[in-house]
Amino acid sequence: MDRQRLEKALEAEFDGTEAERRAVARAAQDLADSGRPSRDRGHGLTVPGVIDHLGDAPDGSSVVERWNWWLGALDAAYGGYDYFTVRFVEGDEQAGLRR
Repeated sequence: MDRQRLEKALEAEFDGTEAERRAVARAAQDLADSGRPSRDRGHGLTVPGVIDHLGDAPDGSSVVERWNWWLGALDAAYGGYDYFTVRFVEGDEQAGLRR
C-alpha cells in the first residue's frame, strides 16, 4: 500500500480536506500492515481496490465517511475492522467525528 499514491487518488476521486485524506491513507496503511485483508479476503489492499470500495459508499459521503462505511461492512463480514476506522482527523475536528 503506497500511502502517498492513495492520498493522490483520494484527492482525485472524492471531496475532502488534506487532513481527511491523510487520515484515511494512514488507516489504510495500518490495515494493510496488519495483514487482515490478505487473511480474510485472500488478497492485500491496493490503491485501485480501496478507491473502488469507497466509491460504493452512499453519494454525498465524505472521504472519512466512505472509509468508515467500508470498514463497517468488513467488520460485519469478518469482525475486527472497527479498530481501523477513522475517529479523529488532526486539524479538522468535525471530519473525525463523522461516522
